Amino acid sequence: MQRRHFVKLSATATAALLFSRITYASDNAALINHPDEVWGQSDADWFQLKPSGNGAFVHKDVEVSFKTNGNASGVYVQSPKTVLSGIKLKWKHQTATAAKTMGDHFERSYGDLAWRGMDSDNKNPWYVLVNDGKNTACFGVKTGPNTICWWNVGPANLELTLDTHSGGAGVHLGNRKLHAADIVTMHSTATENTYAAAHRFCKLMCDKPRLPKQPVYGINDWYFAYGENSYELIKKTTAMMAELVTDTNNRPFSVIDAGWAEYSPLLPGDGGWNETYAKPNDKFKDMHAMGDEIKKLGMRPGLWIRPLCARHDEKESLTLPKIPGRDDPKAPILDPTIPENIERIKAYFDVYKQWGFEMVKHDYTTYDIFGRWGNKMKDALTTPNWSFYDKTKTTAEIINHLYRTIRNAAGDGIYIIGCNTMSHLSAGLFELNRIGDDTSGREWPRVKKMGVNTMAFRLPQHNAFYAADGDCVGVTKDISWERNKQWMQLLAESGAPLFISAQPEATGEAQKKYIKECFAMAAKPQPLGEPLDWMTNPFPSKWKLNGREVDFNWDL
Repeated sequence: MQRRHFVKLSATATAALLFSRITYASDNAALINHPDEVWGQSDADWFQLKPSGNGAFVHKDVEVSFKTNGNASGVYVQSPKTVLSGIKLKWKHQTATAAKTMGDHFERSYGDLAWRGMDSDNKNPWYVLVNDGKNTACFGVKTGPNTICWWNVGPANLELTLDTHSGGAGVHLGNRKLHAADIVTMHSTATENTYAAAHRFCKLMCDKPRLPKQPVYGINDWYFAYGENSYELIKKTTAMMAELVTDTNNRPFSVIDAGWAEYSPLLPGDGGWNETYAKPNDKFKDMHAMGDEIKKLGMRPGLWIRPLCARHDEKESLTLPKIPGRDDPKAPILDPTIPENIERIKAYFDVYKQWGFEMVKHDYTTYDIFGRWGNKMKDALTTPNWSFYDKTKTTAEIINHLYRTIRNAAGDGIYIIGCNTMSHLSAGLFELNRIGDDTSGREWPRVKKMGVNTMAFRLPQHNAFYAADGDCVGVTKDISWERNKQWMQLLAESGAPLFISAQPEATGEAQKKYIKECFAMAAKPQPLGEPLDWMTNPFPSKWKLNGREVDFNWDL
């Protein structure tokens, strides 16, 4: 990409707009040119690369170059000898001190997304939006990058870090050139509201989302059964909820959550894996019969898996090194860079196809790979000083390969929901993604935190990256119906997937009547919901749903 000529704005214009190096020729004009500085990291040491004269930056054997890829600036990295941990790109700019920023999470969100005052130390995974009250500047990377990326915004600097670790150590790239990421930017003026700009930018970051053919809705047993499920319980709840379905052209799903396999690490007790996620336990016995029963009742069968969890007696040569968070002897983790493990995961899906299942929700891959949740990745993504079997691929490349394996193994007959998956790496591969941490069938504050916040700040990704699943409504005796009814309404009218965990004892006539209405809405395309007070309220109470304003009281 050739350098653009950026006109220095006057002091007045700089105060009114966001950056002093912006061109406004069109909405798609690049907001930034080549970086002013490029830095590399080997182990814990950072070193500066110098311009080489041909548009690249070089330090010893490390080279970072740029190439125009359509509407993006591709970043390419070579490091034949140096073990590389990361690349950092820096731009000098002037940002209005009163500007607010809003970023994303590495994987699902944790009830903590918000528009915040500027903080140069704050990591904004994948993308960041900067708003001065009138204009919005958007900076991001295209989905599916080969590095794990985050942005930092300060009053005089903009930084993009491209993490090239392979596990907890640097990557050995050898003689290949790594296509690290594609940078995209967008400018939006006051004529477009910030929420619409966020949705438009998400579409710009993902060229080819893989979306469900019809809106997805249905039921899931987790938030009332919490693993204590069985063939008979699934049959009972599916039959109860199937009576509330009115749209026979778009049947709902009945997703069987954890508790069906020979052994689940989420459940108490001893024991170990037998054939992992290819064999049901005694509570279910015959999953083909279970799937047929769900179909007979008028729903489409789905199930939950944890694909990287190995047998308790797995050969150590097939598992990842034990690190904090990944050291449960009953739940060793398969190394996804070992071909034998990849073949095992493929084989699971051959079984699910034989059983006739039409949806698979795969969970825990981020936690199993990194040994920590996304909200614990503030200082580092994982514990240092461990490696995969294959040290020549970045962690992002390894995750991409795992996700593509799942996608290809599922084929066109099975929808995939990613849960605890890297958001930017899921886009374009999975039809649905669980965009937030668990809601609850027991604690309303958790529903408000993980559900409402998640929907407000990640709904712009809906139908841009994937169908954005905000998680379930846990209809139980532990949460008042007045509260749950609001949460159900938001999901049903937002355009996003609707999943309900309905405890039979808590599902009376009032609940059934409203669920029936919500199923009918969720079965058809709806306009994208919009939180109207999201710039000032991390748990928006004012929403635009189906063209009308709706006020919620989340503190009932």
